[in-house]
Amino acid sequence: MLSCQRHLFSLPDSVHYLNCAFMSPLLKRVEEAGYHGISKKRLPHCIKQEDFFGLPATARALFAKLIHASSADTVTLLPSVSYGMAIVAKNLPVHKGQNIVAVAEEFPSNIYAWRHHCAQGMELRLITPPSIQDCYSSAHTRAELWNTRILNAIDTSTALVVVCPLHWADGTLFDLVRIGSAARSAGALFVVDGTQALGAMPFDVQQVQPDALIAASYKCMMGAYSIGCAYWGERLAHATPLEETWVGRLGSEDFRNLTAYEEEYQPGMNRLNMGEQSNFVLIPMLIAALEQVLEWTPTSVQEYCSVLTEPLVDFCTEYKLWIEHHSWRAHHLFGIRLPEHIDIATVQSSLARHNVYISLRGDSLRISPHVYNTPEDIQALIQALYEALSSHSYK
Repeated sequence: MLSCQRHLFSLPDSVHYLNCAFMSPLLKRVEEAGYHGISKKRLPHCIKQEDFFGLPATARALFAKLIHASSADTVTLLPSVSYGMAIVAKNLPVHKGQNIVAVAEEFPSNIYAWRHHCAQGMELRLITPPSIQDCYSSAHTRAELWNTRILNAIDTSTALVVVCPLHWADGTLFDLVRIGSAARSAGALFVVDGTQALGAMPFDVQQVQPDALIAASYKCMMGAYSIGCAYWGERLAHATPLEETWVGRLGSEDFRNLTAYEEEYQPGMNRLNMGEQSNFVLIPMLIAALEQVLEWTPTSVQEYCSVLTEPLVDFCTEYKLWIEHHSWRAHHLFGIRLPEHIDIATVQSSLARHNVYISLRGDSLRISPHVYNTPEDIQALIQALYEALSSHSYK
């Protein structure tokens, strides 16, 4: 099994950072790649024409390998998830009476893109989860019931289904294979935001078959802010780009003839790349990050987090704190829900005293460890939760 990788980061030993779902710390090798990129821009005479194409091609190839894509030509570079969703929105016809299926309490980038369509007569169906109380009286888990609700919401009027591998607030897993199959049967586009999963969970586009897979890199992929990747399936092979870039046109490698304006795009999905894709700072950082993630393997990251968090899961069971069933939650990101009478401010104060960093998302304490975390980090979190619960005489 993968051993702790904290030595590859600059995190102080006193900091118990269990918040990768917010933002990962930078690997030392990713920092170095950024510094090298800055120094290269300082001396622009060292930048060659091939640098505009070689570095992005390397990054796309590494991402393609991570998601098991057949070709790097199916991959593009983008600055954010909202950019990728805007491409999908631009290429999604508006037909009054159709609907878009999405998960309730989802991250805003996966919702705002469809507001324009809904204003023109399409319905946005936000599928809510069952309450925790309802789950206690059911033979099924909350995740199972939530997945069933999503599947039941897809019908012949559905134009788009947009979902993540896991819910960003509490780590609930969504059955992408079944949901994607239902979307295709309905003739709907199937779009996946992989930001909170790619790099820490295995993902195979051949199995899931999304029409688009979009992900920012600054979380599980260990990259920098403002750079990400997208995979595009055959149904969007002729999608109209969000912007018309010079580098996206055929023959743009020849700088002498850039004003011989070309109508034809570069092969594959390169037309959908963002402008200034050849960022000489962020792209080398993305390359270094993807190389490290592939060296670890997402399966190993998931296994490491599973073993690491076992004491925390046991604590939640003992103190009756809600946590999703192990078969329906991710190990690198999951939510803990406290009893209603526990004051969240007390919990936050206790976490701060112990220098523990997690996120509060909705009514869930979101825990998101990674391979830089140690058993001491988990014990610090357990101690902080124990003190907060004890202060309310809860046991």
